Amino acid sequence: EVSLSEARTKRDEARKLISEGVDPCEQKRAKKVVPDLQLSFEHIARRWHASNKQWAQSHSDKVLKSLETHVFPFIGNRDITTLSTPELLIPVRAAEAKQIYEIASRLQQRISAVMRYAVQSGIIRYNPALDMAGALTTVKRQHRPALDLSRLPELLSRIDGYKGQPVTRLAVMLNLLVFIRSSELRYARWSEIDIDNAMWTIPAEREPLPGVKFSYRGSKMRTPHLVPLSQQAVAILAELQTWAGENGLIFTGAHDPRKPISENTVNKALRVMGYDTTQDVCGHGFRAMACSALIESGLWSRDAVERQMSHQERNGVRAAYIHKAEHLEERRLMLQWWADFLDANREQCISPFEYTKINNPLK
Repeated sequence: EVSLSEARTKRDEARKLISEGVDPCEQKRAKKVVPDLQLSFEHIARRWHASNKQWAQSHSDKVLKSLETHVFPFIGNRDITTLSTPELLIPVRAAEAKQIYEIASRLQQRISAVMRYAVQSGIIRYNPALDMAGALTTVKRQHRPALDLSRLPELLSRIDGYKGQPVTRLAVMLNLLVFIRSSELRYARWSEIDIDNAMWTIPAEREPLPGVKFSYRGSKMRTPHLVPLSQQAVAILAELQTWAGENGLIFTGAHDPRKPISENTVNKALRVMGYDTTQDVCGHGFRAMACSALIESGLWSRDAVERQMSHQERNGVRAAYIHKAEHLEERRLMLQWWADFLDANREQCISPFEYTKINNPLK
């Protein structure tokens, strides 16, 4: 017999689940303990996780943590051979209800991968996760604004006239010159820079800094990324050495030299310069601007541009070729051309196509 207080508690728990987008009946079924722990979803998921030996340690830890936090509490103790599509969707729906859509999407991918591993291992015959496709609410991707190239003279003038911290001004300009991602720039170390060969090698993973969250982050693609340095970029790095701080950081925080600049440093500087970073331009938008100019110039191969942008190549054969060849010499010329193109736009606007008539390093 259930007391009134127990009934109210169960009612409140059910209401909470409903508010999180979870069917209480499905949740009750999903929490049934599996008799054979060797067949539990958690056990198979941990086997799948351990099989991915190629992952960087930081990524491996992140994947396991997401399963432990968002998946195992819901279906971890269920017999994987009896799980249905609606039951597999329970942890995904819970994340979606909290509006953490990116996490929900990754959970769906990881649950699908675990179930695929179970099929390949002969544990189950059919993968019910295949029917999860299309279950998530489609969320519009975040807009990363970029300036039209005709406004380059204005942008360069505002960067030059920036009155804030010198390190911040140099960070903005270097970001424009090399168009790498925010974390790749923020956590950069002097040990990655080879001035003699004008090359910046962003590692797959960096040595974590004490007390600095995410400082282990290196190249987003989790493979070393080579960034040829133009003469202009080398000059900026030489100037930055004046403010070299502890821990070998290139960009040190204004208040603590043991820590890097904040993730909002570049965008905050752009706002001080008068730009709306949600509508006009943001630090990430520099990548789109560079890509646009390089393609519009008609000088550079798609492979060279894509490799320098450090984009994921979806075609496996093509990816292997691009990674091996790397088009490094072309990329050296390309980065120097981009830096010279920016300089040419300091006084007045000149289009990439018109600039190639003045500066064509491939001739």
